[in-house]
Parts: sequence; structure tokens; C-alpha cells
Amino acid sequence: MKDLNALMQQAQAMQQKLQDAQAKMAETTASGSSGGGLVTLDLKGPGEVTRVVIDDSLMVPGETEILADLIVAAHADAKRKLDEANSALMREAAGPMAGMNIPGMPKLF
Repeated sequence: MKDLNALMQQAQAMQQKLQDAQAKMAETTASGSSGGGLVTLDLKGPGEVTRVVIDDSLMVPGETEILADLIVAAHADAKRKLDEANSALMREAAGPMAGMNIPGMPKLF
């Protein structure tokens, strides 16, 4: 019974660490850019766009396709960085269980 109690305490501690990591992930931000910095975009949490900065030189009639491509590329850059930061938070929270595939548990990278 002593081992079972210890195991339950470890599981509760792990659950708390994962909840803390999820809270941190919700507040994590990342910036991405494209076109040598002509477009910069900030993401927060699961991917909410919080800021877009577009260089004035891109505000040319008839060049909307280039601008759209740069926005998509900046978003992809920011999303990659945000995903990396969130993965690091989850790996840190999961500790030795990171990478394990336990039935009934979410996959922890």
C-alpha cells in the first residue's frame, strides 16, 4: 500500500506540473518574420495572432499577392517558434516520462 500511495502522489505531482505547463503555454509568445523583416507577426498561446507589422514599402497597389505570401511565411515562422517553446515546456513538465507512450495518457513529445 505504501508503494501505491507514493505512486499516487507522483501522479498528482505530474498532473500539477502538466497543468502548470499548460498555463505557461497559454501565455507563451513568439515572433516570426519574413521578407528580411518586412513583415513581422506575433503569436500567443495556441496560435492567436496578437500583432502584425507590415513595412510601408509593401503597400503598393497590385502587390497584394506578395504581401499575402509574406504574411503566411511570417505566421509559419512564428508558429514554428511557438511550437518549439511549447514542446520544451511540456518536455520539462513531463520529465522522465517525456517520449513515453502510455495508454490513456496524452502523448508527451
